[in-house]
Amino acid sequence: MYQCAVLTISDRSFRGERPDEGGPLVSRLLTDAGFSVAHTEILPDEQADIEAALCRLADSGDFPLIVTTGGTGFAPRDVTPEATLAVCDRLAPGIPEAMRYASMQVTNRAMLSRAQAGIRRGTLIINLPGSPKAARENLEAVLPALSHGLEMLSGRPADCAKLPR
Repeated sequence: MYQCAVLTISDRSFRGERPDEGGPLVSRLLTDAGFSVAHTEILPDEQADIEAALCRLADSGDFPLIVTTGGTGFAPRDVTPEATLAVCDRLAPGIPEAMRYASMQVTNRAMLSRAQAGIRRGTLIINLPGSPKAARENLEAVLPALSHGLEMLSGRPADCAKLPR
């Protein structure tokens, strides 16, 4: 079981003006898939705050996986992808490609997602959209492969020949 953190990026939820629906949904999906959600947090759409939280959590060594929800669109304050890119050592482009592909089967608006995924030290960071529906679609697209990716990231032997489809 992998321990993970879920960060909701939303000015309105941070200020208490709107309930956080995305974070709890993402946490539930991860828990149902066998992950342990050990930390949740709501942050404003401020790049410095997002970067600081990602660094703090990744550098603690406690979280092999950090999932963000929100701040991946075209709005001027949507800066989650920029924060993620700023703190990652390596990118994992196949993850957002798979998410956008799966979501494109539902709506052509999926092409507007700027979500990123990357690795900081031993932590995989994945951006999801803020819409609960889109967050579910995107996470479900990549969830089956995440444990294998985290196994490889940990440095432990991972059997690539036995991947589920």
